[in-house]
Amino acid sequence: MKIDRYATLEPHVADNEALREPQRLAYEEIVSHDFSAPDGREVGIVLPVGCGKSGLLALAPFAVASKRTLLVAPNLNIADQLNSDLTPSNPKYFYLKRKVLSGSEFPEPAEIRGTATNFTDLVDADIVITNIQQLQRDGNTWLAQFEEDFFDLILFDEAHHNVADSWEGLRAKFPAAKIINVSATPTRADGRKMTGNIIYSYPISEAVKNGFVKRVNGRRLNPGTLTYVRRDGEQETLVGLDEVRQRGEVDADFRRSIVSSKESLVTIVSASIRKLERHREATGEKRLKIIASALNMEHCIQIVTEYRARGLRADYVHSKQEGPVNKRVYQKLDNHELDVIVQVRKLGEGFDHPYLSVAAVFSIFANLGPFVQFIGRIMRVIPDVEPSDPVNDGFVVFHVGGNITGVWHDFAAFAEADQEYFANLIDEDLVESAGGGSDGSRPRLIDDSPDPVVTAQSGVTLEDIALLQVSTEVADALRVLAQNGVTTGREFDELVTVPPTKQAMRQAKRKKLDDLIKLQVGRILGARELSPQGRKLDKTKRGKTNFEVLKGAIDVAVNSRVPSGAVKRKDFTSDDLDYLIENLPAISDGIEEELLRG
Repeated sequence: MKIDRYATLEPHVADNEALREPQRLAYEEIVSHDFSAPDGREVGIVLPVGCGKSGLLALAPFAVASKRTLLVAPNLNIADQLNSDLTPSNPKYFYLKRKVLSGSEFPEPAEIRGTATNFTDLVDADIVITNIQQLQRDGNTWLAQFEEDFFDLILFDEAHHNVADSWEGLRAKFPAAKIINVSATPTRADGRKMTGNIIYSYPISEAVKNGFVKRVNGRRLNPGTLTYVRRDGEQETLVGLDEVRQRGEVDADFRRSIVSSKESLVTIVSASIRKLERHREATGEKRLKIIASALNMEHCIQIVTEYRARGLRADYVHSKQEGPVNKRVYQKLDNHELDVIVQVRKLGEGFDHPYLSVAAVFSIFANLGPFVQFIGRIMRVIPDVEPSDPVNDGFVVFHVGGNITGVWHDFAAFAEADQEYFANLIDEDLVESAGGGSDGSRPRLIDDSPDPVVTAQSGVTLEDIALLQVSTEVADALRVLAQNGVTTGREFDELVTVPPTKQAMRQAKRKKLDDLIKLQVGRILGARELSPQGRKLDKTKRGKTNFEVLKGAIDVAVNSRVPSGAVKRKDFTSDDLDYLIENLPAISDGIEEELLRG
């Protein structure tokens, strides 16, 4: 007969100093919650990054004396980490590391992973760890094997995802199971709120005060004037700071131009580099890094090129990029071989690199949830360093015309949020108007219409914006000091953009060309539903993959169109590279038609 270890073992929680305060307090709330009450079956808990969310998930089954728990993660990486934390042979086994259990008897873990799992593994387990994809893929037979009382507790990690249909099937399959949702944010990308009444939240302000997360502040770029062209051939328009801010709030095209037009993009690049360099110099920690958010893969490459041209080691990851490619970039990051990592919807949940200290915003955040997830990447404290050390400061760099100010203010409110905030929260509070404009609301989405192009900016200043509010007394004292000419460390200085050398830019463009060729290869193979590792295109039977054949064909076509006539890539001029980058889509289309017709 199975032993219900979560009911028989006695965890050390209440006065356990090896646990973090939010873990102990959230555990107490779970213990005291009445899951049998109307609307009491499903609850939510909000813990900021770095406050012990994974540990709380390990503690929760004890709080309800579960006979068997299902722990569901949103992706494979997080599932792997959770399974590792709950495996007794792991040197960092949570229950021993945090002094929750002593002796030699521990809850039995098992994981659902493809065909490697046997059903009897799950019968013997106290907790079963899996990622949601394992329970929703086509032809899945796992759910059919379970009796409806097989699990009496379901834990959803990163539970802002749990409003999706794929999670609803689990609720229906186990109708009597208690459900606990744990997340750093109560919302997902579309603004929908995670299900379940939130019974406990730990404010970011408390996490900062107790040294669990970095102190984060904003650095807003304010151009004195900005010039842009709405459409090709139209006259340039000059606007001042107030109008830049206003247009960013109501005009989706304008917002996108701020983060993608080279003139304004370079200001964000320059400001983030300057912040990184100053932070490294002030702390002596040369491993500190920038993380940047991009709109799409091509935008990633554009941003990476600008950082590389200025001497920084930069690379990117993307949710649609092959796993091994992303893993190589992660490894470079972990080995401190990068200064900058750029991402599109990739470095979110489950990613942990505490040396990320500057977040450069090049994308559009319509809702609070994804913004919190992105900023969370710079919030983890540096290990084995005092929380009060300046190295545990983080910075968010954004342009006033990108309409981030409003989301930043939402973030500030969220950082101070208490239980009353969450008790009164409804989905409509978290979803912005899709239109935006006369009603003053911030537009929710960017569109695909032609963008204006920013052609010039002048008098760009960098303004510090605090995330957490200081007390009234401190604010009054700072105001008096400022009125008497005493500086308080607040930066509001002009940004001087230093252009890269022509040689450095040419070298960065050369790498950009290769990255864009790979992007075209991926686009064509995806559209044709061809596996990159397949052999269908290898007509000569030389053992080449589809990716290698198609990239080789595009490389040959590109090399045959070099305006200067140079043969080797290292000899391409900057003008050659500009021409090839501009004409690459047409070149690729020609190869696609030639190689894949019929």
